Amino acid sequence: MAAAVVDSAMEVVPALAEEAAPEAAGLSCLVNLPGEVLEYILCSGSLTAADIGRVSSTCRRLRELCQSSGKVWKEQFRVRWPSLMKHYSPTDYVNWLEEYKVRQKAGLEARKIVASFSKRFFSEHVPCNGFSDIENLEGPEIFFEDELVCILNMEGRKALTWKYYAKKILYYLRQQKILNNLKAFLQQPDDYESYLEGAVYIDQYCNPLSDISLKDIQAQIDSIVELVCKTLRGINCRHPSLGFKAGESSMIMEIELQSQVLDAMNYVLYDQLKFKGNRMDYYNALNLYMHQVLIRRTGIPISMSLLYLTIARQLGVPLEPVNFPSHFLLRWCQGAEGATLDIFDYIYIDAFGKGKQLTVKECEYLIGQHVTAALYGVVNVKKVLQRMVGNLLSLGKREGIDQSYQLLRDSLDLYLAMYPDQVQLLLLQARLYFHLGIWPEKVLDILQHIQTLDPGQHGAVGYLVQHTLEHIERKKEEVGVEVKLRSDEKHRDVCYSIGLIMKHKRYGYNCVIYGWDPTCMMGHEWIRNMNVHSLPHGHHQPFYNVLVEDGSCRYAAQENLEYNVEPQEISHPDVGRYFSEFTGTHYIPNAELEIRYPEDLEFVYETVQNIYSAKKENIDE
Repeated sequence: MAAAVVDSAMEVVPALAEEAAPEAAGLSCLVNLPGEVLEYILCSGSLTAADIGRVSSTCRRLRELCQSSGKVWKEQFRVRWPSLMKHYSPTDYVNWLEEYKVRQKAGLEARKIVASFSKRFFSEHVPCNGFSDIENLEGPEIFFEDELVCILNMEGRKALTWKYYAKKILYYLRQQKILNNLKAFLQQPDDYESYLEGAVYIDQYCNPLSDISLKDIQAQIDSIVELVCKTLRGINCRHPSLGFKAGESSMIMEIELQSQVLDAMNYVLYDQLKFKGNRMDYYNALNLYMHQVLIRRTGIPISMSLLYLTIARQLGVPLEPVNFPSHFLLRWCQGAEGATLDIFDYIYIDAFGKGKQLTVKECEYLIGQHVTAALYGVVNVKKVLQRMVGNLLSLGKREGIDQSYQLLRDSLDLYLAMYPDQVQLLLLQARLYFHLGIWPEKVLDILQHIQTLDPGQHGAVGYLVQHTLEHIERKKEEVGVEVKLRSDEKHRDVCYSIGLIMKHKRYGYNCVIYGWDPTCMMGHEWIRNMNVHSLPHGHHQPFYNVLVEDGSCRYAAQENLEYNVEPQEISHPDVGRYFSEFTGTHYIPNAELEIRYPEDLEFVYETVQNIYSAKKENIDE
């Protein structure tokens, strides 16, 4: 019966938009319904915001039901932007109609800026000052971020350029927020309970597009603590740790009781949950990200130690971090409280090695060298984070295929946030920006700061200043866009076009063409190093800029490429910079790339049609 009333009322609601007065036919039927039913209808999800606006203007009763702070506009907001609801407290007064309008406006502004990025930054990497437009927008930042996430989550293989720049903007905005939080965190007095928080900031900064929060990571650790308590209960049902409440910082003083906790921890972590040190893939950045350590249940000494330390402290065992060379450790005090202690009054715990307890001599055997007593000392939060970031920095320097050097850039940002006057790292950052050709004005600022800190760097600084200024002057002299027409006589030998999915005959990799030259345009040194002269046609043949499926960008000779008769998407981070859509057979260039190769799109259609016609004939035969 109730369902029939609702269905009947729902038939009336759309008609309200076309009725001019409350006396219109059918309206009395609707307004005479109980308030709960009316509210249910208006919140059913069948009506748009425009429908609600028209409904609320028909009579006083419906206007009261659609009040700005009521359920109707709250439901409209929730249905449209569900991910934003976590930012509102149930007890807060919220003008949902106003929030809807502000969020709608923020979305339009964000899309307008994203759409402008391709035209503004197609020929260069987006500099940090390129994000100033979105930083200066009015309204809550979470609204802009939410719109960027909506763009990234658009279904299908279209809007690739929008997704490419939305990702860059979101990456930048979140990193700036995380970096500010980290700097504020580092200004606080040393708190030995906050190692995990600092590690999560590093994790978030290097993975800004992932949903990582201290709250979620702590919840996962709490679940491990519960398992440890369950095991501990079997060892000692009256153990004081079992009475600890969440958030307490109580410590157990008796060594025997502490030992029981560590035994239970080792069983749960290494036997039950199968955590282990990652010896097979040690040099992987995932080993340093706390959310990945919990997911993959593996890590390196420092990340495994932070997990072990956090669990132990929650259960009342006051372990401390030791910045031991080559192998991060924890120390467990065995001496009497208040006594003068030396390094032999501690047992050292190797969380990477399944919680093995070591003596001083065994620690030295572990790394194969004798070390001074100072290296057995406890370190504060900043030193722990410095070592974590230092590990990431070392991994970033190893990057080969990833030509964006994102990990190196991120780890440099983090290290310089902690130690802003590290001359060698500032010089590395300046060289990296110079190498990538991004933000030359920032390079000059860094170099000026280096010169102030250490005038002895004059040689290296002078070289980079000179070449950066030359780069800036060249950019000023650049006029217009080079347009390549396939119909030009000089391009008659170019067989392939942008957007085609190709296969390298020699190396077997799949790629997509995003540019071509009638002959090799690289310098003599590159031609010699790549042994181009050994090719049958040498460098006097067309060469193609290609995005490779492994994430690299390469310059391939025409004779080394062939059509891929089974084309597939190329998962390269820069695909969206050049292409707007993948059709299933080829990529469609975006507006900026099409300006440079105006005749290629038609050639692609003809080529793809010929390839598939030939393929069909072969199948039919």
